[in-house]
Amino acid sequence: MAEEVRGPDTTALDEVVTFTSELIRIDTTNRGGGDCRERPAAEYVAERLAAAGIEPTLLERTTGRTNVVARIPGTDPSAEALLVHGHLDVVPADPAEWTTHPFSGEVRDGVVWGRGAVDMKNMDAMVLAVVRSWARQGIRPRRDIVLAYTADEEASAEDGSGFLADRHAALFEGCTEGISESGAFSFHPQPGTTLYPIAAGERGTAWLKLTAHGRAGHGSKVNTANAVTRLAEAVARIGSHAWPVRLTATVRAALGELAALYALDIDVHSPDLDVDLLLDKLGPAAALVAPTVRNSSNPTMLDAGYKVNVIPGQAVAHIDGRTLPGTEEEFAATMDELTGPYVEWEFHHREVALEAPVDSPTFAKLRAAVERFDPDGHVVPFTMSGGTDAKQFSRLGITGYGFSPLRLPPELDYGALFHGVDERVPVDALHFGVRVLDHYLKSA
Repeated sequence: MAEEVRGPDTTALDEVVTFTSELIRIDTTNRGGGDCRERPAAEYVAERLAAAGIEPTLLERTTGRTNVVARIPGTDPSAEALLVHGHLDVVPADPAEWTTHPFSGEVRDGVVWGRGAVDMKNMDAMVLAVVRSWARQGIRPRRDIVLAYTADEEASAEDGSGFLADRHAALFEGCTEGISESGAFSFHPQPGTTLYPIAAGERGTAWLKLTAHGRAGHGSKVNTANAVTRLAEAVARIGSHAWPVRLTATVRAALGELAALYALDIDVHSPDLDVDLLLDKLGPAAALVAPTVRNSSNPTMLDAGYKVNVIPGQAVAHIDGRTLPGTEEEFAATMDELTGPYVEWEFHHREVALEAPVDSPTFAKLRAAVERFDPDGHVVPFTMSGGTDAKQFSRLGITGYGFSPLRLPPELDYGALFHGVDERVPVDALHFGVRVLDHYLKSA
């Protein structure tokens, strides 16, 4: 009889709750422009890795913007290494809007509350709890596991994964694949149906700065070269632009699995596929794929003028653009057209789109790990509408998947918790995540 594989010990289930709570209490708010300090959280992680016999390396590009990297040797030296990464920074939170203080880390009624509970100090804590459980049990994974706890993911990643990929590539030697946030969470599109989307792609980041030039003058006079008017017209065109459907392999695979699950007789490979009609037929489940069947361009910031009766000679806007793999040239050409002759545009921040194979042995193992602990759940691939540190690590040839498993109650809207008010995670969900991660990382 085959030996039963041990799961995480009970201490790991206790520690994941403690670690999540205590990491939340460490305020690592990233306001952009370098206004963040991750070092206290990095030291917290490093101390607990070291206590388990795992040697951490702390690295900074900028003082206080600290990253932690550690390697756990596998039993098979010939096996390719696996990167497991999570960021330590969080987005801002206004305490006046919250039921519980966002940095309290309060554990109440079986729920951990606070900024980072799902994005992504929960995953940081789950990984930490798993590897410490291995140390106590004398368990080693088959392949090397490289752990990376990063700074600055919620801004440019220049002090985090970008810095690590560009300046410390040797620490990731042998890594061919990686897992991180935004995947394997339960999604309940209808009663009795539980989906677990695993990310196998990300749209690219195309943050734009638009600058309109015109003729400065008195606000009471007619001005046909008004920079504000020129900018406003361009921004309106961009914001209302209807981007065409562009299906990637991952999105098409997601549509195929969802159509089969809902018993829809639709060939997703047909050149005549009406994607919008299919999305309508999928109902609430369409939310997993609707944001990623097209590029997008959302105006987010405007800056013009200094006095109501003065027409400024310049006006500036920012656009949050996102691109699907293979559409970058189309996106740029469209921006040229939409901005028109009086508005210049440039990339304020740009990162690549990603796609990972869904027919790979890795995806099959990710699927199996989830289904082992929720046999009634349905794993589907999906593409993230935004991005993660996987973009920067892809520079090292590392293929990324979104896999931070959580089994959530139907009434808890996971998507709304990301960067939202009253961010929280159930203790049961953390325990589920520890068990799934433990099983996957041993079998990887």
